[in-house]
Amino acid sequence: MRIAMVSEHASPLAALGGVDAGGQNVYVARLTEELARRGHDVTVYTRRDSTDLPDRVPLPGGGVVEHVPAGPPEPVPKDALLPYMPGFGAHLYRVWLDERPDVVHAHFWMSGVASQLGAYSLGIPVVQTFHALGTVKRRHQGPDDTSPAERVGIERQIGRTCEQVLATCTDEVRELAAMGVPRRRMSVVPCGVDAARFHPGADTADVPGRERRHRLLSCGRLVRRKGYDQAIRALTRIPDTELLVAGGPPPLELHRDPEAERLLKLAEEEGVADRVRLLGAVDPRRMPALMADADLVLCTPVYEPFGIVPLEAMACGTPVVATGVGGHQDSVADGRTGRLVTPGDPEAVADAVRDLLEHEHKRRRFGEAGRERVLARFTWQRVADGVEEVYRQTARGHELRTEVA
Repeated sequence: MRIAMVSEHASPLAALGGVDAGGQNVYVARLTEELARRGHDVTVYTRRDSTDLPDRVPLPGGGVVEHVPAGPPEPVPKDALLPYMPGFGAHLYRVWLDERPDVVHAHFWMSGVASQLGAYSLGIPVVQTFHALGTVKRRHQGPDDTSPAERVGIERQIGRTCEQVLATCTDEVRELAAMGVPRRRMSVVPCGVDAARFHPGADTADVPGRERRHRLLSCGRLVRRKGYDQAIRALTRIPDTELLVAGGPPPLELHRDPEAERLLKLAEEEGVADRVRLLGAVDPRRMPALMADADLVLCTPVYEPFGIVPLEAMACGTPVVATGVGGHQDSVADGRTGRLVTPGDPEAVADAVRDLLEHEHKRRRFGEAGRERVLARFTWQRVADGVEEVYRQTARGHELRTEVA
């Protein structure tokens, strides 16, 4: 198949850990790689954010990234990109006139805007993955939500007009159904993890030395909704244990990061500053070792559309304590691969952590079960199997409807 991936702000070439670079970038990159490995012709369309970027860049694992001129060729916060989507869509239309894809897969709501503008008049079916929904963001962030006011209405329209919504978890299906998106238009295929890279035997030689008996690890973008403050507050109830936080700007720039400053101040106020270390951006090649070395990985966001970190930890054989939100409810098997706790409750986090730290045999059992669960359900090969089937059904269904019309 000829597949067009549209990911307006999340390029598979981007360095991870920035404010707008995270799980979506990984998803697009790895799915593209796996589909290309299977012989599909895959092009990823993402916005040009620098004058130094070539028009097209081959991906090491297969597939090509095409940089689309839409707005200024410089970094722009994703919440400010909506005015440039008509230009993005017009570019796609011109390209697809000559190189028509069999299916378009739009990633994030603004990519859905551009994709439908480019594909609709050409009769090309569009599969939509939102990765995050405006209704959820607005519910949890309230007046701090910087999304355009039109976002929720546009997401509802996209969900009702695209050929198929490819959701990443059952919680997202419930949210979309409440928005009025018909369930017949939805399929669920989770995110995945590279189980060959994230594994229990990762070399931990370069991991920072321990200062306490037990080590907890939290990682991801250094933004407030990730809930690192909950992990710090929980630490006050967990003796002889340290917390490492991996993510954010490079280590030498942490002192200028507002969220890093807030977390360090909180650690001081809570009396655990000597047990909290912010690592800043960590080379992705070191992450498997950090996870394999930790006793537990904490994932404590207030909300999370999916959350790849629990999968990475489970692949490394490390149990997870996670808030029961979003995709965590699908990926973490409570009581078998980790524990799910109420969001915003550091005492519940501490209780779950203490129980696992006190019972090494339980941690070992949970870690083994986590690795098995990942191999059975969450490898990129499994993900690509599901996505490929959605593409085929979508393209075939669209073709049959066109013939009838």
